[in-house]
Amino acid sequence: MPDDGPDRTDGDDRTEAEEARTDGDDRTEAAPAVRTVLVTGAGGSGRTTVAAATALRAARGGARTLLLSTAPDGVLEAVLDAPLAPAYGAEDAYGPLRPAAVDGVPGLWAARVDPDEDFRAQALAVQRHARAALEFTGSEPLAEDELTTLPGAGTFALLRALRAAGGTDGSTGPAWDVVVADLPPAPEALAALALPEQLRRYLRRLLPPEKQAARALRPVLAQLAGVPMPAEWLYGATARWERELAGVQRVIDAAGTSVRLVTEPGGALAVAALRAVRPALALYGLRVDAVVANRVLPTGSPDEWLAALSGRQQAVLKELREAAGDAPLTELPHLGREPRGPHDLAALPAPAVRGMDAEPGSAAAVEDRLAEEGLLHWRLPLPGAGRDALGLVRRGDELTVGVGPYRRTLPLPSVLRRCRVTGAALADGELRVRFAPEPGLWPRAESGQDGG
Repeated sequence: MPDDGPDRTDGDDRTEAEEARTDGDDRTEAAPAVRTVLVTGAGGSGRTTVAAATALRAARGGARTLLLSTAPDGVLEAVLDAPLAPAYGAEDAYGPLRPAAVDGVPGLWAARVDPDEDFRAQALAVQRHARAALEFTGSEPLAEDELTTLPGAGTFALLRALRAAGGTDGSTGPAWDVVVADLPPAPEALAALALPEQLRRYLRRLLPPEKQAARALRPVLAQLAGVPMPAEWLYGATARWERELAGVQRVIDAAGTSVRLVTEPGGALAVAALRAVRPALALYGLRVDAVVANRVLPTGSPDEWLAALSGRQQAVLKELREAAGDAPLTELPHLGREPRGPHDLAALPAPAVRGMDAEPGSAAAVEDRLAEEGLLHWRLPLPGAGRDALGLVRRGDELTVGVGPYRRTLPLPSVLRRCRVTGAALADGELRVRFAPEPGLWPRAESGQDGG
């Protein structure tokens, strides 16, 4: 397999009929046949080291493994003790990922997601595609050396790399068996992973699919309605955005995608951070496959100071096990130095990457309780969530659920759209919202099982 990864086609080579398909329903498309492990956690906990150790173990187990990192320039290189190139280059913004083979580890490739390089590549590509329009208006294109990265560019660079690595970018398929992504700290990582679904929802609201289906009638509709209709470029841009966002969403939602949380058992803040992020991940339907306690000190030291510090870590580890819930807790030893190179990484027993038969992430479901209570229950697993941090708002056919600072808007199943909310409860790590059928909208013979 070449180091450049798979070839992929240009996303602009689509027909108008294909561009018009922006309804966001990608459930019929096959999920990527790749195991993706998203590594995040507290800042400074050693996420990059744990991601590298995870990728090393997968590669030595025979899997073609790609390690992606969002760490600043030089961090991943130091951990691997190897030079790396940016994931993309300015001359091939829409081309394949360009990972480098890691010396001494057959089957392991690595690439650093560089927001600056990615932003410049995308900006120059937009200029090339719009060259005719720029020349017509007399605009002067921007040179590469004057392009400065805009806020938020790192998030889009990460999502673009995940899409390419997962084989959902128009290529012939994934070139990797395992992709390990070293993500930013948990709050930033959650915001990035929630973005594709949020943006797709906004696109559908602002430019619904039925309006795009009528794009060929745009001139006629404009004359009949007497008002200007959206320009043709807007339809095409929306279709391209939808395709790219849907590709990322397929990677995030795939059965083979899981999250690995990294923490350092230094005190109560580590436990509080884990308890806050667990229900948030469940809210977004993400499965936690392991919690990794990094830099664990040895016990039984004759040194009083070191023994006391180790004792405090052991107390925190006990609380972390409780906060981790059903996710296994793995302890990685403190090596007495910063890990550097494959030899040090091999000394860290990172959890193995399990196969595709793992349990999927949590998902909402409808329970029919009409016979017993005259109600339908909408159930959403939220392990570790507290009542005080929970928010719930219904707006039309959608339900917005909040867990602390995290919010997600979920479409209601059709059977619940004809019901009114009568109450909600949070118990045993599960949110239950009770719905009662609206008499005027609910046929008497209907059982409610069609919306499960």
